[in-house]
Amino acid sequence: MSYQKRTAALASVAALAGSAVFMAAPAARADVVDVNYKCQTPIGVKTAVSPIDIKGVKSGSGYKLTMSWQKGVSSSPVELGKGAMSPSATIKVGGADSGTVSVSGPANQAAIPANTPIKINDLTGTYTPKASGKVTFTAAVLTIKALGTTTTCTPTNSPGPSLTLNVTSASGSSGSSGSTGTSGTTGSGTGTDSSGTLPKTGPDDSFIALGTLGGTVLLAGAAGTLWLTRRNQTARARR
Repeated sequence: MSYQKRTAALASVAALAGSAVFMAAPAARADVVDVNYKCQTPIGVKTAVSPIDIKGVKSGSGYKLTMSWQKGVSSSPVELGKGAMSPSATIKVGGADSGTVSVSGPANQAAIPANTPIKINDLTGTYTPKASGKVTFTAAVLTIKALGTTTTCTPTNSPGPSLTLNVTSASGSSGSSGSTGTSGTTGSGTGTDSSGTLPKTGPDDSFIALGTLGGTVLLAGAAGTLWLTRRNQTARARR
């Protein structure tokens, strides 16, 4: 193989290796978590378990969060007509950041029969990072307002995070600080944006380590190219 071809081949291998390392870095992790709710209703205490997942999509300097319930919670002794029930909730922020994010959604779009578990529509809100690093999002308090009454449902089983994101704050700071979200609009709960991509996230320790490995591969390729160049020049001088 000629000197030019060997040089090109080494450079291509180094570039591809570096790209593969960066592509392998995880962007986010989402889990469906069972949440045991204890609901304080106008007619007494009721309990319910619902699997909940939280999705995050990059939106400007923050993330649009979508909280979804896979089963109904609580119930009403009387029928709730269309638009009679209004839900909202909070999501606990942990890890590198702290605080809560408020999420809300539309009222029920169809009547809910009496003594039937109330299905909560997807609730959405916006999270703006105040610190950089790995941030967790966990289901917290659910509030249901209907017919002039308020039902408050609180998790009793210390559920684990439904979502973990590697985020970067606008200021680029790291460590824990307070974070308060604002309510948003109704989301689809798909976990991807309109282009079908996963949320963009900032680097954490493992990502930096992988990036360093990719850089090492690239430097090794460059060193090989330099060695071939000097070898070629020496061979010409001997001729």
